Amino acid sequence: MRPTWREPYPITGGGVSVGAVTAFAWLLLFGLLGHDVPSYAWWTLVAGGLAWLAAAVLVRYGDRGVAAGVAIVTAGGWSIAAAVVAVRWAQSGDWPLW
Repeated sequence: MRPTWREPYPITGGGVSVGAVTAFAWLLLFGLLGHDVPSYAWWTLVAGGLAWLAAAVLVRYGDRGVAAGVAIVTAGGWSIAAAVVAVRWAQSGDWPLW
């Protein structure tokens, strides 16, 4: 008989969902602090960086499913912020972040 190795923290759909909802709320709260495109983009960048730091800690010491949900939604939030910046840049012809 060969030994069977089992995951200590298996990734579940519930864990990914919890991480996704938490990251969505986190990015939404930080995004609402911005009053214009540059401040929205910077707040989103900071919030995403902190979220990915938390996801990295979760990958190492906690629930990897929650970390995956956080990482996926954070990447989506950064993509939305990049699209908003790109649209503003295309409309004004001036780089909006500084």
